[in-house]
Amino acid sequence: MGIHSHLFIETYTGPVAFGFDRQTDENTVIYYLQKFSDDAVMEQVIPKASDTDLEEIFNLISRMLKKNLSETEYHRLFLKDNPHE
Repeated sequence: MGIHSHLFIETYTGPVAFGFDRQTDENTVIYYLQKFSDDAVMEQVIPKASDTDLEEIFNLISRMLKKNLSETEYHRLFLKDNPHE
């Protein structure tokens, strides 16, 4: 098995809706992101995206990572660059 996972999408059975309550919003965002990042979806979406679309996605993700993860968490969780942990 690789070092990345998308297990939430495989087991989530709750509602997919936004604006209902915080927990449903969080679950919906996880659901959408995991569905969106599926290789088959990316193969179709990314080549069709404009340069502005790509920049917006990159900037949003970068901003969220910087805001919500420490440097150590960023390396461990996002980059997964410490294989000995």
